[in-house]
Amino acid sequence: MPPDAAARRHARTILGRLKKRYPSISTALDYASPWQLLVVTVMSAQTTDENVNRVAPELFRRWPEPEDLAAADPEEVETAIFSTGFYRQKTKSIIALSEDLMERYDGEVPRNLEELVTLRGVGRKTASVVLAEAWGLPAIAVDTHVKRVAFRLSLTDQELPDKVEADLRDLYPEREWSGISMRYIQFGRELCDARKPRCWECPMVDRCRYPDKTPAPNAPPGNSRHLDV
Repeated sequence: MPPDAAARRHARTILGRLKKRYPSISTALDYASPWQLLVVTVMSAQTTDENVNRVAPELFRRWPEPEDLAAADPEEVETAIFSTGFYRQKTKSIIALSEDLMERYDGEVPRNLEELVTLRGVGRKTASVVLAEAWGLPAIAVDTHVKRVAFRLSLTDQELPDKVEADLRDLYPEREWSGISMRYIQFGRELCDARKPRCWECPMVDRCRYPDKTPAPNAPPGNSRHLDV
């Protein structure tokens, strides 16, 4: 069932507050081309952006173009990205996606979701990041932060990322899609933490259904009036 007017107003209010907090925002991953963004986004799984940014310059110095990485020795790539964790699987993925780009797209990253997700190692989230960040195209990437924030703020009741994405697409006009993910992600990192959310300074506290709101540090016992929703 499509969201009603009240649900859309609620979603619009949340995005408006996020825009006020983050007037402009983009991925914290460093990249110089859509292909580099594709690679570093794959590498960012289960690690921090800072870890990826530390190893990416050397990776792209040694293998500066898709054709170079496609022909790389996997053991050498594994050594180069070891500190990002899960380095064997990530090596397979970034070499494979580079091979696919060379074989099917002459090294050019496609600009649509359907083609991007056919590249080995590229899922819907990674594809959406590239579309939104590299070209500003309408796409919503759902990671653990986006999923958590959207659930706590009653924007979705879904568990699967693609269904969360579908709910957000229904709530927001297409022109807003490319600016959603990074704001939700940054908000999740800064305030809406999975285990210890900073509820006492959250601008969404009146919109949040999270039951175990964290009181301010050193707050008197039982003093949680400012956290009522």
